Amino acid sequence: MRFLISIKISIRNLLSSKLRSFLTILGIIIGVAAVVVIFAIGRSAQKLIVDQIQGIGSNLIAVIPGDSQEDGPPPIAFGILIKTLTYEDLEALRHKNRISEIESAAGYVIGTKTVTFLKNEATVSVDGVTASYKDVENVEVEKGRFFNRNEERNLSKIAVLGSSVAKDLFGDVNPLGRKIKIKNHKFEVVGVLKPRSAGGFTSSGQDETVFLPLKSAQKLVYGIDHLFVIRMKAKDPALIKPAKQKISQILRQRHDIKDPAKDDFSLRDQASVIGLVTDVTDVIRYFLLVVGSLSLLVGGVGIMNIMLIAVSQRVREVGLRKALGARNIDIASQFLVESVTVSLIGGVAGIILGLLISLIVYLIINALGYDWSFNISFTSIGVGFLISIGVGVIFGMYPAKKASRISPMEALRYE
Repeated sequence: MRFLISIKISIRNLLSSKLRSFLTILGIIIGVAAVVVIFAIGRSAQKLIVDQIQGIGSNLIAVIPGDSQEDGPPPIAFGILIKTLTYEDLEALRHKNRISEIESAAGYVIGTKTVTFLKNEATVSVDGVTASYKDVENVEVEKGRFFNRNEERNLSKIAVLGSSVAKDLFGDVNPLGRKIKIKNHKFEVVGVLKPRSAGGFTSSGQDETVFLPLKSAQKLVYGIDHLFVIRMKAKDPALIKPAKQKISQILRQRHDIKDPAKDDFSLRDQASVIGLVTDVTDVIRYFLLVVGSLSLLVGGVGIMNIMLIAVSQRVREVGLRKALGARNIDIASQFLVESVTVSLIGGVAGIILGLLISLIVYLIINALGYDWSFNISFTSIGVGFLISIGVGVIFGMYPAKKASRISPMEALRYE
């Protein structure tokens, strides 16, 4: 009963100074809303990215130049260029009699160039790949064809376009048989790929890429001999482990490596990639959560400020209550309940605002064509409530303690 009376007094005091109360609560509203939004959007973004990686296939193995820890990023992630992988390594790895667990393997060189057709130009990814790219990545050709094994070796000046590049350069014109210019060379368009399914971050890159035969890209466009990566498709996810062991053995023999600790290559499979992506997105999410929670500090300081003002304005009230028998703990409890009430009102409003923002983000991103989920957990709502109560208690303790120490005699003489 006493607790309800304290809440009523708190609400009455809030309503007596609406603008000041609103500005005090605003920091809590923003902070709690940020927590709810980061929880919701972070989980939804993480799920979307992981789903897209899994959609590419759970049976892929990547061979990356340069040694690195299996749970850490490869050297190329830091901009370190290593040239230890070659086309000959790819040929050795995709030999059918050597790795029976592997269905197909493709080599890649990756870069960005300006591509022109008449007066139209676009700066896009220009990747050199082998003919087996189509099988490894499960891509489909919408118009024309993909290049073949002979064309990947013979400096053939042909190109296959991603759907977005084809639209940007040619509009409604059929690109087949027409020539695009990259650097000082002209490449005949022989195919256009089907767009990847809408709603992904990992798949959209293919639509914005020009694909050239591997040797053509190496010699004519980039002037290199090495590969950036080799991707291999296992016949079954269960065969990935033995396949990786054979891949390591073959590359060590070819590179004359006796000690595995001195490997000049790294192996990654989709499971490790998903784990790495999950770890990275978790770190980003928690970092944003900390940044978003800083506004709660501002809100907490605001609550302390308004409660200190309340203490100075209600000295006579405190003195009168003490004269009538109120104990220090009764006075402290009253002011602490008021502080928690202020914070809790801001918390509830913040949770509602956070849910609305998350819903708006969900509607906008889905309207853009992405498969975005409305991922609201009871955890985020519960955390919002707990944070609200915690802020009210922590920042209300000092004003409550100060109020409880007011002397009845001095308070009754206070004007």
